[in-house]
Amino acid sequence: MSTVSLFWHRRDLRLEDNLGLAAARNAGHPVVGFFCFDRHILNRLPALDRRVGFIHHHVERLQASYHSDGGTLLVAHGHPLESLQSAVDQLRQQGSDVAHIHANRDYAPYPVKRDAEIGQWCHAQGITFHLHDDHVVMPPEAVLKDDGTPYTVFTPYSRKWHKVRDAMAHDPLSTVDSPGAGSWAKVTGAALPSLTDMGFDAESGNPEGWKAFDFPLQDATIKRYEERRDIPSQTGTTRMSLHLRFGTVSIRALAQRGMAHSEKWLTELIWREFYQAILHHFPHSASDAFRAKYDRIPWRQDEDGFAAWCAGQTGYPLVDAGMRELNTTGFMHNRVRMVVASFLCKHLLVDWRWGERYFAEKLLDYELASNVGGWQWASGSGCDAAPYFRVFNPESQMKKFDPKGVYVKKWVPEWGTADYAAPIVEHKMARQRAIDTYKAALADA
Repeated sequence: MSTVSLFWHRRDLRLEDNLGLAAARNAGHPVVGFFCFDRHILNRLPALDRRVGFIHHHVERLQASYHSDGGTLLVAHGHPLESLQSAVDQLRQQGSDVAHIHANRDYAPYPVKRDAEIGQWCHAQGITFHLHDDHVVMPPEAVLKDDGTPYTVFTPYSRKWHKVRDAMAHDPLSTVDSPGAGSWAKVTGAALPSLTDMGFDAESGNPEGWKAFDFPLQDATIKRYEERRDIPSQTGTTRMSLHLRFGTVSIRALAQRGMAHSEKWLTELIWREFYQAILHHFPHSASDAFRAKYDRIPWRQDEDGFAAWCAGQTGYPLVDAGMRELNTTGFMHNRVRMVVASFLCKHLLVDWRWGERYFAEKLLDYELASNVGGWQWASGSGCDAAPYFRVFNPESQMKKFDPKGVYVKKWVPEWGTADYAAPIVEHKMARQRAIDTYKAALADA
């Protein structure tokens, strides 16, 4: 039998600058690609989910790239361990023995548990299982305090991130070449399952569904990022979040451009790595407050207020514009994300988890670590969070960042007319209620 390496694509849907894939190729055996549409994740999603369509689109492109280079990307729809077992059996039946399985790490609780199970199975099969750090520039273990404990505040983490990078003999921003022709093993695999085969509406695959993220990243956008990033009516952010989420772009290539053109934009990429590290070191924060005492907050079970917030019918124009943009496009501007999150947690005193789950359902660029980190920041319960007495005034935020109402008018055309909803809560009262509630709950903590 011939010997091959299997590379398992997960959140790295590209051949270019893929550290795990390069390591698989350098192991000395021809490489077979593998991807699994994970039922554990997909079975919880609605039939119309444009994220699945985006993944399917890029897996199809990736499979075509393998084919054009003379290789094969095997694609499965099932549970990862069972699908991987079937792939290995299929390769053995074709005369190819799998010596190594390579993949890139994911730091969230479910993939960590999944990979531990995969590792145990590989060990029992005599297959080596290698995990690589491709999703971030600096893996969580690389940026620690001098005493070896993780950072829980961003600014010192960021300083250490730069210090560690500067001290490394090999620049972690260096990219690796794509495996070329001759890197691959040619085997036979089943056809790519369609969206409908997997139980999803074919409309999920309509590229119009992710057009908010689908445009070339220009250096000029990065250069002007700091001055334009807080203006929701402009395309002042880079919209790379969806591509980073599923690895259709390289974090190292983006960080290089940040180094060249915008320190502020690079800092935002480091924020992403900080939240990945927090989730890795403190996995409880995926569902519970990072600072446990904040789970003492007596959240209001305000289902009517939550429904108005979800629908963009709160009577606060900037909040409503953000929610309607989210519901329509799957995207929301980052400044507006902070405002709407603060409004839910502070003005309505609704549990941040309700908002986090709604964002998880709607955001195309949903990323567990960043989403949870952002929501806990807004609620005051996370690491490096806004203090509980900081309550965004949605009207002041609009005056500052959308003074002419350009963004609001786009998404709330009835604003300023008798058809627009009245505010569901009064700001001054809600602000004081939030401060008093937090203060009382935390007094004995």
